[in-house]
Amino acid sequence: MDVDGLLLDIDGVLAVSWEPIEGAIETLTWLRGQGIPFRLITNTTTHTRDALSGTLRDAGFAVEPADIVTAVAATAEYLRTHHAGARVFLLSDGDARADLEGVALVGADEPADVVVIGGACDDFTYAAVNHVFELMNDGATLIGMHRNMYWRTAEGLQLDGGAYIAALEEATGTKATICGKPAPAYFEAALEMLGVTARSAAMVGDDVVNDVLGAQTIGMTGVLVRTGKFRPSDLERDDGAPDHVIDSFADLPTFLRTS
Repeated sequence: MDVDGLLLDIDGVLAVSWEPIEGAIETLTWLRGQGIPFRLITNTTTHTRDALSGTLRDAGFAVEPADIVTAVAATAEYLRTHHAGARVFLLSDGDARADLEGVALVGADEPADVVVIGGACDDFTYAAVNHVFELMNDGATLIGMHRNMYWRTAEGLQLDGGAYIAALEEATGTKATICGKPAPAYFEAALEMLGVTARSAAMVGDDVVNDVLGAQTIGMTGVLVRTGKFRPSDLERDDGAPDHVIDSFADLPTFLRTS
């Protein structure tokens, strides 16, 4: 398969709970050796790009912050462009402030113009989610860093922020703006960094909706791996199918050489 560039998901493709998937480190090294440009794109909200690159390097992956495009960074750019100066209430896992430069974050006891939902965690209590509901009823705009319904950890599948976004949309009759995958603008921004067109690039992911079908909407080739959150039912959907399916990221070199 001839490609000019690749977008690669991290969680479930390169690693699970930050433990490398077998063969993933070697495959990333192979891509660099072949001169195939790539970006790691992720809806992970627990790490800044600097921290994420450090975590991946500790796991054995040779990556730099510039190789990574996060949903947090995409959200920050959207807020700076479309809600400049707005008061923003953030409910998310991790500490996203380092990648939210120029965004005015407010506390739970302050009024807010915008609510941003990131990855789910133990902070998503009834009181916290109900506070978001109240802010939205008072006119706050809802923005999601991503719309992931769940993700896979070492302990199995766990509920993610997209489930709360769906509930808030239903309860308030409004629609959230999503900044990470599968928003077309997110894929387009990553491709612009690579300097390649959608038609000449492929997306490799374990999430058939957010990774594969999302990338296909802008004309990319969608490659689904059978690791991470993959389930056999992903191949039986009525809303679309991956262009290709491979067992794992470690099989990518053979796939690119022979398909």
